[in-house]
Amino acid sequence: MSSADIRTILFDLDGTLLDTAADLAAALNTVLEENQQDALPLESIRPAVSHGGIALIKLGFKLDPDDPRFEPLRQRLLAAYRENISRHTTLFPGMAAVLHDIEQRGLNWGVVTNKPGWLTDPLLQDLQLYDRAVCVVSGDTLQQRKPHPAPLLHACKLANSSPEQCLYVGDAQRDIEAGRNAGMHTMVALFGYFTAQDQPHSWGATHLIREPGEILAWLDNDPAAA
Repeated sequence: MSSADIRTILFDLDGTLLDTAADLAAALNTVLEENQQDALPLESIRPAVSHGGIALIKLGFKLDPDDPRFEPLRQRLLAAYRENISRHTTLFPGMAAVLHDIEQRGLNWGVVTNKPGWLTDPLLQDLQLYDRAVCVVSGDTLQQRKPHPAPLLHACKLANSSPEQCLYVGDAQRDIEAGRNAGMHTMVALFGYFTAQDQPHSWGATHLIREPGEILAWLDNDPAAA
């Protein structure tokens, strides 16, 4: 199996397809300030973004999820985020050209994220990406979420591709685990959101990329991209 067999490129959302950190940081800081706490700099929030609202509340409030204050704060965070979901969010630099090139090649692309659909869908719609995607599988589309392979296998069916014909690109260990267990090629997006503890080279991905354009180089069977 080689890159020549690929028909579908699937992307994680936060930290892979879209740079959502500024809007999620703004939402967290809104909730912090509502609770008489100091706002945090974007640089300290950014590494936690791929891990969702739970990680952001842990970071901002230093609470465990079993604390009775935790879930109300998380729900307020999500509401604040939804109110301004696409104010600063953009495709990562170079990603617009990658999506265009994928489409020009007659291939298709989709999104598989753990973000809930009530946030995923309006965000992609605001950025005029929803109708271009062959599939959008959110964290609540199925009962299972990544690292379970089921969401990726569901995306394959929607894209009318076999797992062997799919490449999954993500920036978290659960992305690579899900893609591998689904039988796909996997890529780590090193331009995404990483904590100091992350060791992406140990995740077992078939490829690691430092910028989106390397996806196209790999599709062209460039040995330097392998």
